[in-house]
Amino acid sequence: MECDKCDRDAVHHAAYSGAHLCGHHLCESVERRVRRRIRQDDLLPDDATPENPQRWVIGLSGGKDSVVLTQILAETFDADPRVELVALSIHEGIEGYRDESLAACNELTAELDVTHETVSYAEEFDVRMDEVVEDDPENMAPCAYCGVFRRDLLEAYAAAYDADKLLTGHNLDDEAQTALMNFFEGDLHQMATHYDASLGPFPDRTPTDRFVPRAKPLRDVPEKEVALYAHLRDLPAHITECPHASEAYRGEIRDLLLSMEEDHPGTRHSIMAGYEELAALAAEKYRDEATHDGDLSPCVECGSTTARDVCRKCSLLESIRAA
Repeated sequence: MECDKCDRDAVHHAAYSGAHLCGHHLCESVERRVRRRIRQDDLLPDDATPENPQRWVIGLSGGKDSVVLTQILAETFDADPRVELVALSIHEGIEGYRDESLAACNELTAELDVTHETVSYAEEFDVRMDEVVEDDPENMAPCAYCGVFRRDLLEAYAAAYDADKLLTGHNLDDEAQTALMNFFEGDLHQMATHYDASLGPFPDRTPTDRFVPRAKPLRDVPEKEVALYAHLRDLPAHITECPHASEAYRGEIRDLLLSMEEDHPGTRHSIMAGYEELAALAAEKYRDEATHDGDLSPCVECGSTTARDVCRKCSLLESIRAA
């Protein structure tokens, strides 16, 4: 099958749009959607200047999504003095796995000449995920611990670097899965936060003193196309699943969505279109609650804003150290 835009052989059929694309035009399509999302979300405000540039911190894990995001952002803003990129990687203390992905991060950022910083659970919390998984004091899936710690470090360092935005590599599949999970669980707080990062902290969150809005420029691009882009561009992505990954519920949602998308192309896009309308209503409902001083107070352990005396991160760390 030929590419719809030229006479080259197509490498991908996007069933949701009917397009057949060669490698060149697939990469072009991915880049166009990322740049369109940046414009639609107004990530680069009009008052950004070379003298007053925007600083964007990118959560760079070394996986395909964050690597592709970093590559596109670096190429897009390489000659634009209004944007400063800082890649932030986190070592969770997973022997072998994270070491290899950090090597990919180092290779990519060196090639792109992007500032790269690495922090670790060991240095920040004196814990390592390999040990947490072995002890499991809260009897939870490893991802439940890691998600809290990772979010805390991303937010804390984005604030410490005086970032204007915190960018993550969530793709269309990730977003559609989260949308369904929040809907099935009836979690309006998560819907509101997922819709509008500028709302700031909600109960059970552990944000820093200064909340840095998040952005997801890859959220219009399906996971398969992100992976193809990384392959076609020969990017140094570490495409290996975490050895502690055990998000069984998300896995069920992922399989459901893949099945639905195969039988009904465009399902993921439709879910996100409807979800964002519902989430906008949830955001409006909880907007006042989210910023009401009487609902939130500093964590007695670390000072993070929380609805409890002790934030979730500190509570988990206390359990781990007591195990």
